[in-house]
Amino acid sequence: MSDVVSEQVKKFIFQSSPSKSEEGEVETLEILIPEQLQASYSFYTWPSAPVLAWFLWERRKQLPGKHVVELGAGTALPGILAAKCGAAVTLTESACLPKSLQHVRHCCEVNGLLPNQVRVLGITWGLFLSNIFTLGPIDLILGSDCFYEPSIFEDIIVTVAFLLEKNPDARFLCVYQERSSDWSIEHHLNKWQLRCEQIPIDNLGAESGIDIHELMQDHTIHLLEITRVQ
Repeated sequence: MSDVVSEQVKKFIFQSSPSKSEEGEVETLEILIPEQLQASYSFYTWPSAPVLAWFLWERRKQLPGKHVVELGAGTALPGILAAKCGAAVTLTESACLPKSLQHVRHCCEVNGLLPNQVRVLGITWGLFLSNIFTLGPIDLILGSDCFYEPSIFEDIIVTVAFLLEKNPDARFLCVYQERSSDWSIEHHLNKWQLRCEQIPIDNLGAESGIDIHELMQDHTIHLLEITRVQ
C-alpha cells in the first residue's frame, strides 16, 4: 500500500472594507493552506483558525514589527497572516511531532514565506526544553483550538504562564471551539496567576461582508485574551 496522503489546498481570502481604507481602496490578502484530511489533527484547518485570522486581519496595522508566537500552529493560518502583515513570526508545534513541524514549514513555503522570514520551532506544551528559551522577547501569543482535550489544558496554561512571566506586557489570544459546557480552564488560570477576558466576535468580518457564523460552521466558538495578574 502507498504511504502517500492525498492533499488538498484551501484558499482563504481576507479583504478590507472600502470605507476603512485610504482613498476607498480595498486591501486583499490571499493565503493558501495545504491540508491532509486523512492525517492527524494538525494537518487540518479547524473552524477556530479563520476566526482568529479575521481578528488579526482587522487589526493588521498593529502587527508590523511585533514578535508573534503561535502555539500548536497546525496549518498556521493565523500565524501566516500575521507574517504577511509585517509581524516577525515564530510558529511552533510539538517537538514530538516532526511530521507536523514539517507540515508547518510546507504551509509557509506554499505562501512564499522563507525560513529567514518565519521561524518554525518545536515546543511541547508543559515541557521546558531548550527551544522555549530561544524565543526572545514576545509581543503576542496566539492559539487556535488548543483546548481540545481537558488532559492537556494545564500543559498549555503552564506554557503560556511561563511565556507571559518572561514577557509581562504580552498577551495570549486564544480561539477555541466549545466541545463541552463542563470543560473549564478557570482553575488552571487561577493556579498560575492568569486572568481571562472574553472578546465579543459577533460582528467580526461584518464590514468586509463576512458572516462569521458561517465561518464557525455551526460550532460555538469563543475568543479569549489571557494576561498575567499584575
